[in-house]
Amino acid sequence: MCGFAGFTGPLPDRETVIRRMADRIAHRGPDMEGYHLGEDGVTFGFRRLSIIDLSGGEQPMYNEDRSVVLVYNGEIYNFMELRERLAARGHSFRTRCDSEVVVHGWEEYGEALVPMLRGMFAFVLWDEKKRILFGARDYFGIKPLYYSVLADGSLLFGSEIKSFLEHPGFRRAVNAEALRPYLTFQYSATEETFFAGTYKLPPAHTFTFRDGKMTMTRYWDVDFTGKTDASFDECAGEIDAAVRESVAAHRISDVPVGSFLSGGVDSSYITAALMPENTFSVGFGEKKFDETDEAAELSRLLGVRNFRRALGAEECFEAFPAIQYHMDEPQSNPSSVPLWFLAKLAREQVTVVLSGEGADEIYAGYEWYDETPMMRRYKKLPGFLRRGAASAAAALPYFKGHDFLIKGSGRPEDYFIGQAFVWPEKEALAVLRPKYRVGPSPRELTAPVYERAKGLSEVEKKQYLDIHLWLPGDILLKADKMSMAHSLELRVPYLDREIMAQAQRLPSSYKIDAVNTKHVLRAAANRTLPDAWANRTKKGFPVPIRQWLREDPWYGRVKASLTSDAAAEYFDTDVLARMMDEHRAERANHGRQIWTAYTFMTWHRAFFGE
Repeated sequence: MCGFAGFTGPLPDRETVIRRMADRIAHRGPDMEGYHLGEDGVTFGFRRLSIIDLSGGEQPMYNEDRSVVLVYNGEIYNFMELRERLAARGHSFRTRCDSEVVVHGWEEYGEALVPMLRGMFAFVLWDEKKRILFGARDYFGIKPLYYSVLADGSLLFGSEIKSFLEHPGFRRAVNAEALRPYLTFQYSATEETFFAGTYKLPPAHTFTFRDGKMTMTRYWDVDFTGKTDASFDECAGEIDAAVRESVAAHRISDVPVGSFLSGGVDSSYITAALMPENTFSVGFGEKKFDETDEAAELSRLLGVRNFRRALGAEECFEAFPAIQYHMDEPQSNPSSVPLWFLAKLAREQVTVVLSGEGADEIYAGYEWYDETPMMRRYKKLPGFLRRGAASAAAALPYFKGHDFLIKGSGRPEDYFIGQAFVWPEKEALAVLRPKYRVGPSPRELTAPVYERAKGLSEVEKKQYLDIHLWLPGDILLKADKMSMAHSLELRVPYLDREIMAQAQRLPSSYKIDAVNTKHVLRAAANRTLPDAWANRTKKGFPVPIRQWLREDPWYGRVKASLTSDAAAEYFDTDVLARMMDEHRAERANHGRQIWTAYTFMTWHRAFFGE
């Protein structure tokens, strides 16, 4: 696990520049650094966190004649298989590192290498003979890759945007179009980031940069169209075998491996399959905000050691500026806060952890995917009647039952934008200054994704949307940034191409039944886990922000930020102040809206000052 940065084009004293860029992301790789300063102007910087082949594996990595040079972040879990295949074709290897497989794989297969890779990865390589810069990002977007084309036509790229700040050609400016959708989604939902002119390479995409021109290609996508004929019990058995095989692949390491553990089925199942020496849990003391007792009990049953911590408001608020700095872009999912401390706790004992991200998206675990008994009865009506009622409701002012009729249409594209829904669009527009009432609406961002999901079931449309927006934009972003901030490698066995190939063939009825979500995954996990863990209702990672924002000194600290001169550039601060007072007086619950605005201002202060 590592971090890299780089750029093209001539630049005075570029060695100093690239070293400063790499230093900005030293937390991603404190064990080793390396640099490439090509005569052609291509410049790479690299920071390494040593996981496999601790004494070798220096990057940038070269082929034999140094015509191909690579910087790479991630883990390829089938690298030994690929290495054997490449060796049989005459390639020789100097290390036991997966990064060297990417170099020789490029020589042998070119762009066709990328779909062969099983794992999490982001990399950029320069091929001097072909005169191209080539980059790729893994299937789900587990590892980040950012880029910016500068005014002179040169390219900046790297694992984190903050490294770009050290390049003299980078213009630091807020992207005015990012704020409107962020208030609703709680994360940066567009391909352009909050830094104007800086973009994310989408998951499952490659890029080629040649003669100043960037072209991108999608190399993989989820395919829910083919369904298995296997029975429910057969599928549960296949899932159990696949999860165990994926955990075995993800545990390969030359350093200690542990696991994050909550009281839910996802991380519990991973832990039971891994059987690590150590597990790690954090909570907030109160039962509704804490599953550490359940995590400790499961650890005891498995015979492994559990490290846990109870968190308080003061340490969370004190850490929040650092959290948003490491996030690179504002991201107001409250679970980022305990995840920061969880990664810090784990790093005191291990260098690698396995975690349960992704299970909810691929096995349909969220409440949004389920339906109430009343909705199930309503959907027995003919579809054309329900769609007509939804169209009529959408044209009328809000009334009791309005949302029920819209959701009853059977068209999630009319109401579902993903797991996060913070500021309703009209309220977001009202609180923003006119200059920032631009950018795409939530529906404009979801429409092209839904267009690719035409013909799928309602549940699969929601899954498809979340896999393409919510998962990389929220869940995986914070997993990468919070773990790497503490030089900890986080691996996600559910987000494996072999797991997905099997899961996408499951009928929707196997995933959600009248009792539970993730039905078939729970059945698979129940072969190992006790009923209490396999069937526990999803709690997520709850954080008591609603309570904190009604208490001193946090109320005063947040209100001061949201009524500052800097906030007035972006928001109607009178609206925010009124919302804070209503929230404190318990006349309304504005906790999530307030936290989302406060998160933006905390990020803004980290990168733009007051």
